[in-house]
Amino acid sequence: MNRNIILSAVMVLMTVMFIAVMPTEAEGAVYEDTVRLHILAESDSAEDQAVKIALRDAVLYEFGARLAAAECAEDARTALGDTVDEIEDFCKGELSRLGHSGGVSVSLTEEWYETREYADFTLPAGVYSSLKIVIGEGDGQNWWCVMYPPMCLDVACDDDAQDRYTDEERVLISGNGYRAKFKILELISSAFS
Repeated sequence: MNRNIILSAVMVLMTVMFIAVMPTEAEGAVYEDTVRLHILAESDSAEDQAVKIALRDAVLYEFGARLAAAECAEDARTALGDTVDEIEDFCKGELSRLGHSGGVSVSLTEEWYETREYADFTLPAGVYSSLKIVIGEGDGQNWWCVMYPPMCLDVACDDDAQDRYTDEERVLISGNGYRAKFKILELISSAFS
């Protein structure tokens, strides 16, 4: 009988912990309302890292305004999907201009991101739509930001970008109380992936 009580208590505790880390409706909406930019450098050499940053700046300058004009994340995903080949051609041209001889691949994909803290907001760990740019073999350090709403800092930043999230989403991403929950979700998710 004692064993049944302990087993029941463990099950209740596990259920409570599971519910505590499950994405809320607002978290799910944040995943849907966000498009990330992910760039992987050829290598970790200083030269390849500089090329990655120069390409990032060029891509955000060239395509950032188009995304800023999108009414919603779905429009941004559609615009990116319609221009993936154009973005890849642009990246090839920029890399050539920068003297980089390696290739580049560009795709619109779904990727897992860990919890990411920015200056005044935090995005929960989870799967996001992502414009992924891989320079060469992509063996170097990566760089990522929020492409829609346009919040890539100091490049093509829209000061009112967070206003494109709903009130509930803004409270979620700016609330300090959720950071611990995001970290727990990240740890549990990584244990099963």
